[in-house]
Amino acid sequence: MSYNTIAKCVADQAFINRVNTAVAQEQIAHDDQPLPGTILGPMLWYVGSAADVEDAYASALAAENPNPGGDESVITDAMILSHVQGNWPPPA
Repeated sequence: MSYNTIAKCVADQAFINRVNTAVAQEQIAHDDQPLPGTILGPMLWYVGSAADVEDAYASALAAENPNPGGDESVITDAMILSHVQGNWPPPA
């Protein structure tokens, strides 16, 4: 685990967009109004700090992938969804 890697991941706009979308879909699935921005901050850290996500992001950085947070072959939608659901309900 590297704090630098996690910090880069949670600041990666493509990663942010993907987590934001997963949160909105999860809110809809729970019959909530889709307002992902209300919990995006904490959820980014939950997902970005997950060992599999951090490892994949670090590997992509080492391979000089220009878009590690947006590349679905690096961090899959299933990985993101798993960590969003695993940290649901979000903090109030």
